[in-house]
Amino acid sequence: MTLKLPALDPATLAPRTTSAYPAEFRARVTPREKRALGDALGLTRFGVNLTTLFPGKESSLRHHHAREDELIFVLEGEVVLRTDEGEQVLAAGMCAGFPAGTTSGHQLVNRSERPARYLEVGSRDPDDVVGYSEVDLACHKDAAGAWVFTRRDGTPY
Repeated sequence: MTLKLPALDPATLAPRTTSAYPAEFRARVTPREKRALGDALGLTRFGVNLTTLFPGKESSLRHHHAREDELIFVLEGEVVLRTDEGEQVLAAGMCAGFPAGTTSGHQLVNRSERPARYLEVGSRDPDDVVGYSEVDLACHKDAAGAWVFTRRDGTPY
């Protein structure tokens, strides 16, 4: 059965398997699969990705957002949530939220032997700035909405 908008089968979307991170950090997160559900459904105020994180991979570098709220909801498998407060395992049916403006960096790591799938929901603030807890990296959006990565002192990668 073929669905018509506003309904969508996520399996029909080509996954993004790349990363915009500078080359020295990409291997930590790739391959991973992100299906941009929000984009496909025409959502503009918040983004939603259906993400598959493979064993041994990280969702991102540990980071925090100045202006974006973020929520993770685990659908399948399990991931380790790493924050400044420590580590905890999130299994299917569990979630975590990260309010804008907090400086506790967060990250998911798949330490299991099977893929994990989760929804990522973010508020798409065009003026967001991202800080990274464990590496010399900062990020902001340019005028076109593309992520620009620099070192913390502003020098480019």
